[in-house]
Amino acid sequence: MALLEEPIKGVPVAKNYIDGEWVESKGEIIDVVNPVTCETIGKVGISTKEEIDSAVQAAQTAFHDWRRTPPVTRCRYLFRLRELLEENFEEVSRVQTQEHGKCIDESRGETRRGIENVEVACGIPTLMMGDCLEDIASGIDEYLIRQPLGVFGVIGPFNFPFMIPLWSAPYAVATGNTVVIKPSSEVPFSQTKITELAEEAGFPPGVWNMVHGGRTVVGGMLEHPDIQGITFVGSTPVMQDVIYPGCGETGKRCIAQGGAANIIVIMPDCNVEATIPGLMTSFFGNAGQRCLAGQTLVIVGDDDSFYNDFVEKVTDRARNIRIGYGLDESVQMGPVRDVQKKESILNYIEIGLKEGATLKLDGRKAKEILGGYPETCFLGATIMENVSREMRIVREEIFGPTMGIIRTKTLDEAIEICNESPYHNGHAIFTSNGKAARQFQYDCISGNIGINIGIVAPMAFFPFSGMAGSFLGVLHTQGKEAVRFFTESKVCIHRWL
Repeated sequence: MALLEEPIKGVPVAKNYIDGEWVESKGEIIDVVNPVTCETIGKVGISTKEEIDSAVQAAQTAFHDWRRTPPVTRCRYLFRLRELLEENFEEVSRVQTQEHGKCIDESRGETRRGIENVEVACGIPTLMMGDCLEDIASGIDEYLIRQPLGVFGVIGPFNFPFMIPLWSAPYAVATGNTVVIKPSSEVPFSQTKITELAEEAGFPPGVWNMVHGGRTVVGGMLEHPDIQGITFVGSTPVMQDVIYPGCGETGKRCIAQGGAANIIVIMPDCNVEATIPGLMTSFFGNAGQRCLAGQTLVIVGDDDSFYNDFVEKVTDRARNIRIGYGLDESVQMGPVRDVQKKESILNYIEIGLKEGATLKLDGRKAKEILGGYPETCFLGATIMENVSREMRIVREEIFGPTMGIIRTKTLDEAIEICNESPYHNGHAIFTSNGKAARQFQYDCISGNIGINIGIVAPMAFFPFSGMAGSFLGVLHTQGKEAVRFFTESKVCIHRWL
């Protein structure tokens, strides 16, 4: 495949997939723009309430037969989907880069993580097993069985258009439910490609559906009486004000994953040479558009020599990040998704400066963009010093390639800063001291904890956790918790006279 070959050709219109048929949306058609070139690469419909109703009806009709399909048969469709995803691995990765802007290696990593969730869901005959105990009383046996509930909605974000719906959809269909997936309208083609492969894998009509759109589709999901539950990944305001209360009002199950402002703690005994590459991928990978990205760096200790040397090395590495089109293998950071997101990041940098932070590295204007692409959506890495824990650039989600640096005297103080954050998604510590690592793991409030790991991304057989402003719900996506979310426990007590 040629170096910069783009898989999305012409200007295709992303269609909905309802009841095994590809149909054009009846809603407004909007442009899908490549953030690198600022060119229109496709179009997508903002579907209507009637269209989401149609998809839910198709899914509800399909549920009757699908739930009666043996689990070993259901997972064979997933085995076939996994094979097709592997066969199309490079193409689906390049689609992500073209529509989102991330680097090709980041897209390949996203594809791999998505496939891993399909692989785990293929084990559903074991994962879905219940429990039993005979003779709970004389001649009486008791069983727990797990049964599917019906139709589930899956609402995906813009930053991981391929992977995140796969945290949910494979588990939902493997357990005998049917799904309606709503991708972000900013990046519709990754899920379109997955749905094409699901169709090729042979899923019966109505089991796997996809409806493009925006608030109307989300509202239709929340209101629809036949949708049993929703999984959501997106911003915290939408999570708190729309998704979670909307599910509560209609009695739906809900996994709602929100934003983050993650903090990474540096102890003076860390392995510096091993730590800095981890910081680069954490703070600046995916252009900082990751719910597990680092946002604030807390350096512990009063050793000025260590602090100055460490910050200088971090800055030198960040200054030399190669920026450009992610389809170029030499590029290390692509653009942010669109102009509005860039303006929001620039605004936060200005807020930080007004609150007293100082610029160690100014990335507001990308120094060099490989390939000469327009600066419209590009930013360089930005590092700010003299940051304090009260600043908005610490307490609010920036979602861009920025690093704010705080100094503390003790690990206790660093943990306090982590715990007073409104978000608790993925805090981490870099240290060579086991006692410090255990204290951080034990005392730090965070759904995911990293020890010498910059991006605390759980494997597919573990839940993607989160706490406080980063998560609302009880169970999480991925693995055993997803299986429990998509099933109901039914207890049966038997006595035969």
